[in-house]
Amino acid sequence: MLCKLAWGNVRRASRDYLIYLLTLALGVTVFYAFNTISLQVDIAGIKTAGMREIMSELLSRLTIFLAAVMGFLMVYANNFIMKRRKREFGLYQVLGMTRGQVARIMAYETLIVSGAALVLGIICGIALSQLMVFFTASLFKTQISNFHFFISPNALFITIGCLVAIFVVTLLFNLRVVVRVKLVDLMGAERRHESIKTRNPLLSGIVCLVGLALIIWAYCRLLHDGLPFTAPVGQLGFAMRRFGITTLMVTAGTVAFFFGLSGLLLKLLQTMRKVYWRGLNMFTVRQLAAKINTISMSMAIIAMILFFAITSVTCGMSIASAMNASLLRCTPADFSCNVMYNNSEFVDSGEDGEITKYVMPSEPYDVQAALEERGVDFAKIAKGVQQVDIYSSVPAGEEDPSIMLDDLIRRSKTTLPAGMDEATVMYQGIPVVRLSDYNKYLAFRGFDQLHLADDQYLITCDMGDTLDDMFNSILSAGTTITLGGKTLVTGADKVDPQAGAFRNSAMGLNSGTVVLPDAIVDQMGFALQNSSLLVNYKDGTDAQKIDAEFADLSSTNGIGTGIGASISQDDGSNIGFWGESINRNEMIEQTDGMNGMISYLCIYIGFVLVVACAAIISIQQLSSVADSSKSVRVLSEVGCDRLAIDHSILLQQAVLFFFPLGVGLAHSLVALRVIISLVLLFGGFDIGGTVGLICTVFLFAYGGYFALTYGISKCIVRGAVRVRHTE
Repeated sequence: MLCKLAWGNVRRASRDYLIYLLTLALGVTVFYAFNTISLQVDIAGIKTAGMREIMSELLSRLTIFLAAVMGFLMVYANNFIMKRRKREFGLYQVLGMTRGQVARIMAYETLIVSGAALVLGIICGIALSQLMVFFTASLFKTQISNFHFFISPNALFITIGCLVAIFVVTLLFNLRVVVRVKLVDLMGAERRHESIKTRNPLLSGIVCLVGLALIIWAYCRLLHDGLPFTAPVGQLGFAMRRFGITTLMVTAGTVAFFFGLSGLLLKLLQTMRKVYWRGLNMFTVRQLAAKINTISMSMAIIAMILFFAITSVTCGMSIASAMNASLLRCTPADFSCNVMYNNSEFVDSGEDGEITKYVMPSEPYDVQAALEERGVDFAKIAKGVQQVDIYSSVPAGEEDPSIMLDDLIRRSKTTLPAGMDEATVMYQGIPVVRLSDYNKYLAFRGFDQLHLADDQYLITCDMGDTLDDMFNSILSAGTTITLGGKTLVTGADKVDPQAGAFRNSAMGLNSGTVVLPDAIVDQMGFALQNSSLLVNYKDGTDAQKIDAEFADLSSTNGIGTGIGASISQDDGSNIGFWGESINRNEMIEQTDGMNGMISYLCIYIGFVLVVACAAIISIQQLSSVADSSKSVRVLSEVGCDRLAIDHSILLQQAVLFFFPLGVGLAHSLVALRVIISLVLLFGGFDIGGTVGLICTVFLFAYGGYFALTYGISKCIVRGAVRVRHTE
């Protein structure tokens, strides 16, 4: 009997349960679809080692966090439903039902709606996961060779577990209403509205303006300071504290802005008499002021959550796009490895009494010969091998560099890119490369030779448009360099963006290298800094097999381990150590894997947060419309047109839906200006298409909630108007 009654209640109150059901079903759909990543990776043909396990673990943990957010949302949604039905539950008790029976009815109703959301969500999730295989393949740049229908038991388990947790928490809050609320309160719920305190308009205006000032001040601080990650190690703590203060300022400013907005809005519009007294504008403005007054804190929180969602998606896609743009430019060879040289001479006595002498080499280390001694047959595998030797710009016998970036910027009156104020190259000097070595490198890359006179120089870079533009300004300004009493002029007016990568990397490692005539390098006695060996495989060779052999060589001889094995001369003295070694295929796999992981996490977080914010606002507005239905009925009884009433409701909900979105978007635009300027240091990117598509989906979901809320609100209002008010 109770089950039948609960089923009838759900059918009758379907309009009230619609937002709850829709949001819960969307959550189940997204939870299931994104947690099938382990199967999607296999079907999409992604071979990156450990990618399946890493993605599965990250998304599982993230799902638990987002499920907690969704659980809070469902509790909030249930408050609206319970508020609408308190009188009904009180009537059950008046008719003789015990509180336990009423609690069972509520449990059955919650179970029915949750079960329907689970079934609907799983069906949609299974369909979405099939489509996401193609999205996954496009993110990771792979080809699908064996597509088949699949269902993930692990994703089902995680999704059902999250839904059960949400169901239990929601049920406990529902039962609390019946157990703790008195019968008289249940029966009089429709007559008891939330008390709204009227705020002083002058005080509200001051608070609102103070909040706006705090927001603008925080914007200025962020644009001036940038992100703390660009600060040097010694100042990182101070930079983090300033960033924390900036974050607190924008948060407090947002709260204060919304807190004082209602009084300021009402006062401003009251001064605009022609607008205020037109149609139902007076009613609309006062309703808006009352609503903002009541939910100012939640609007501020929603604005900050939307800010986080927009920023995370755009920032993540920006990083992924920058990595893609720089990948081909920064991988000049099929394989590269490098050695790092000592920058000083000293003697070290080990714990075992062994004495090691560290010296600065006078000649470059022959990396190719060293690898051949370790068994690499370059004649068999390589069609091109070239070593590039990089020197520091510190003259022999001196401590300070002779070519400083800040000096070139100051004399050329060039603007320093954001994020480079404390960059290493600013105080360590710009490294140099011999013209003869650079021409050999150009020949290896298949580029035209560079011709420089004895008194000319050029700058190379592989880190993207931002640094290229800076160096182009230095070169086009004709900035001179004085070395050994000789003044050098620029040999070209711009940097070649394709001929500056001296070893394989993901985001570029050459933040500026000066090409000098050989005689100048010899005259100054510049010390060796590092050497890179570039190798291109012969056509028709098994690249994966060669990559594996180099990987085995690295693991057994210390090449490319990060710490590296020491490099010793015949007399036993140490001249440096092996640095990083990496092949092009590995770099492409790592980059594609990182891009896919970043994109997945950002889209997952962003979508759930956007849906959560939209659902919270929707529930708030439906509750508000239900509370104000008597006022609307009075307007109808005195002759107000129904279309005018609908227009008033539409305007109120449009402001309350899109105003927090506008504030969050403003925060995001300022933050993204700083983030993108930093990302641009590592390469240009084009994210318009991808981010535009994702934002369209997000706005479609957000706008869908707005449209649904307005539709339900019109039904509530028209139902209230038809009811004859008798008291």
